[in-house]
Amino acid sequence: MLIPEGQVRIWLYVPPTDLRKSFDGLSALVRTKLAEDPLSGQLFVFLNRRRTQVRILYFDRSGYCVWAKRLEQGRFHSTPTDAAKQRLSWSELQLILEGIDTRSVRRFKRFHYRWRGPMGYHDTPWKSLFLQQNRTLRGSRS
Repeated sequence: MLIPEGQVRIWLYVPPTDLRKSFDGLSALVRTKLAEDPLSGQLFVFLNRRRTQVRILYFDRSGYCVWAKRLEQGRFHSTPTDAAKQRLSWSELQLILEGIDTRSVRRFKRFHYRWRGPMGYHDTPWKSLFLQQNRTLRGSRS
């Protein structure tokens, strides 16, 4: 199984793809239809019309890699969109590869750490509460 490095972007090419294409055909598809650079190290996911096969194209430091999977039974499921490409998270890709329908998955709100800039962090409720308590303590000491 492939293991992405760090925060690799994963793109699903939504229209059905002729999976007889290999390295050159899929990289040309990435350049022309997705308007992305196939040498960027991102993962590009392609499904066939029957959704029984998947290919993932990516570029590691030394060359192109194609990872393929063919199901003997069942289909791959993904969330349908009108766009040509769809951004996936690593967990969504794993769900698709395991055959789990991503439309029926219930998503719960999770903490997501966001960096605001070089001088501070994204304000979260616990941080604003902490700042209020510090201001109150500083005001009472004066």
